Amino acid sequence: MVSVPRLVIAAPASNSGKTTVATGLMAAFAARGLAVSPHKVGPDYIDPGYHSLATGRPGRNLDAYMCGTDLVAPLFAHGSAGCDLAVVEGVMGLYDGASGQGELASTAQVAKLLKAPVVLVVDASSQSRSVAALVHGFASWDPQVRIGGVILNKVASDRHEALLRDALDESGLPVLGVIRRAPQVATPSRHLGLVPVAERQSEAVNAVRAMGERVRAGCDLDALLALARTAPAPAVEPWQPAYGRAATGQGPRPVVAVAGGAAFTFAYAEHAELLTAAGAEVVTFDPLRDEKLPAGTAGLVIGGGFPEMYAPELSANEPLRRAVTELALSGAPVAAECAGLLYLARELDGKPMCGVLDAGARMSERLTLGYRQAVAVSDSPLAAAGTRVRGHEFHRTVLEPAAGATPAWGMHQPERRVEGYVQRGVHASYLHTHWAASPEVARRFVEHCRVLPAR
Repeated sequence: MVSVPRLVIAAPASNSGKTTVATGLMAAFAARGLAVSPHKVGPDYIDPGYHSLATGRPGRNLDAYMCGTDLVAPLFAHGSAGCDLAVVEGVMGLYDGASGQGELASTAQVAKLLKAPVVLVVDASSQSRSVAALVHGFASWDPQVRIGGVILNKVASDRHEALLRDALDESGLPVLGVIRRAPQVATPSRHLGLVPVAERQSEAVNAVRAMGERVRAGCDLDALLALARTAPAPAVEPWQPAYGRAATGQGPRPVVAVAGGAAFTFAYAEHAELLTAAGAEVVTFDPLRDEKLPAGTAGLVIGGGFPEMYAPELSANEPLRRAVTELALSGAPVAAECAGLLYLARELDGKPMCGVLDAGARMSERLTLGYRQAVAVSDSPLAAAGTRVRGHEFHRTVLEPAAGATPAWGMHQPERRVEGYVQRGVHASYLHTHWAASPEVARRFVEHCRVLPAR
């Protein structure tokens, strides 16, 4: 098996500059002509959009909680196949993971599973000699985590840089880059983090270009590439979308319409791959612009995103709302996660939505965030009753009532409750799941799509 050189970009804490450095490295190496495979630790949907812009390849997530530790390396091998280099952006601080569960889902755990060297990005803006103690602590905390070097971020001056380098000379870790304090690259944020690429395409292109230029100017790309090449060959087979061969020769491929565009940007690349492998023809549409579903739609997937930012525009597209409602009422399989749940509701912040669900949604000041364990309450096109999954919630909206007469999930962590809606062929919930962990979801969904013409 060919080994892909790889680096994990981590930091002592959030807001140290990981995204700027990781995205900048991807852009800088891609500008050299290398095929760069972009990855992100954790469930984040937004950063991978910037990674994709930097590399021209799908940004992929590596989540040891949602997918399990056994799938991290195979998913990485699948995404990085044929590339010259892989860059993995970490999450939070290097050793931060799922709350109360040790190293699970931490950047450190993923780095160990990939046998990848770690580059520690340190915000040096308020320290000098203390940086050596900080780096020493992180490098010695877990001997199985190999920190191969440091990139100093937000360095104020030549004098500041000299003090930092002198201190780190004693640590034994090389300084692989120094990035000066400068006005932040224009990557605006709002209530759930960075504004997605799809909502600011031209500005995002400029932001990624600026990140690449800053990193290229401040980092030793040759040394970083040499470090990446020290990663040993993986001892795993690449993950492959399940059921691909089984789906061959089963007749016409049912059309599965997948919502996209600026309002629905949250999607894992593996979901479309699994649907295709299970025998579907996946067609993307934009609920902000398209007035009808793709021709022949037999099933509908509406993932996460920011419908709250586009409620007036989504509401104004009455022809599409009617088409979605008619499809749902026909019994066709509809999978809606988070933003999709809101779109199927009766209203969102007072704006009429599809009305498939007898529930109203509104923005809230409270952030709901965290990993979840859940069990399917009843049979649906996504899962048989009793199916256990791990997922993630991430929203600042409230749905009232939170569950229908037949809920989608029974939650077990962090508290016990029921959530979501199952009615006819609709499965709608706030819970984000990663289908690579349960590939039978895609097969079950496509099988339900195949019977639509008989209705």
